[in-house]
Amino acid sequence: MRSPRKAGALAMFALLLASCGGKADANGDALLIAVIPKGTTHEFWKSIHSGAVQGSRDAGVAIYWKGPSKDDDRDAQIRVVEDAISRGVDGIVIAPSDNRALVRPLEEAVKEGIPVVVIDSPIDWEGKVSYIGTDNYQGGVVGARALAALLDGKGKVLMMRYFEGSGSTMQREIGFLETVAKEFPGLDVISANQYGGSTTESCYATAENLLNAYPQIDGIFVACEPTTFGMLRALQDSGRAGTIKVVGFDATDKLLEGLRTGQLHGLVLQNPFKMGQMGVQAMADHLAGHPQPKLVDTGTVVATKDNLESPEIRDLIHLDFDRWLK
Repeated sequence: MRSPRKAGALAMFALLLASCGGKADANGDALLIAVIPKGTTHEFWKSIHSGAVQGSRDAGVAIYWKGPSKDDDRDAQIRVVEDAISRGVDGIVIAPSDNRALVRPLEEAVKEGIPVVVIDSPIDWEGKVSYIGTDNYQGGVVGARALAALLDGKGKVLMMRYFEGSGSTMQREIGFLETVAKEFPGLDVISANQYGGSTTESCYATAENLLNAYPQIDGIFVACEPTTFGMLRALQDSGRAGTIKVVGFDATDKLLEGLRTGQLHGLVLQNPFKMGQMGVQAMADHLAGHPQPKLVDTGTVVATKDNLESPEIRDLIHLDFDRWLK
């Protein structure tokens, strides 16, 4: 049975979809898909939101976008999942903030007949329809090789982690460390156990402590937007930006400016827009009875100062959010 809250909210949308070939359930209600990001603060999530909006337009469904403000607020994300269940949504597309803590609420959703597509961050759970996102381990491999190339395969390096339980960044960090150990014996990882936390401020504080503790380093790897920006700020404030080779993850205006000015040396780029778009489309197709692949890799590429203007990179970094979010 549909909840009264959903029925009232979607009445006009259902009429619109009917006029343009959109999808509706057996009761004539417009299909409503909850899209639940890990957080809503960083630009990465704006890209996923934009993609989800495009996916809803492509599939002719409605989306309900809601998530916690902080990426590590597991309890808040669980509450959002529970709210989506109570609303009687037709499907959930989620980037889990924790690879274990979200299993129970997502199992509850499935018990209520609400299927789940996971995007961005993997989860230790077989009940999902599909996982759509970066091959995060491979992202760490790519990051390790990029940093090794910058250092000619030798030197002292450190890695600052994100936060415990973040499945996507944990896989990148493992990929980085295992690739360095296997392929680059000349690289000495002198620190790899410090966590930045879920905000740029906490990442900045950890980065500052690391730079003070290890003044003689040649290279740094950081595995997501907040850690990359926190490290960049700490390097700038210490007067060492540009003197230490840094490979980070994701792209914002400030990170791209760091790349252009030589204060950052490589950014492993994901395709968050594609994750949001394909996540919503996959759920709509699943609800229409079409089988979905269990795993879809949305790809990675390394941006450098030299390739920023290439078509491949420009398509990833120049998104007009207003086109989808206003």
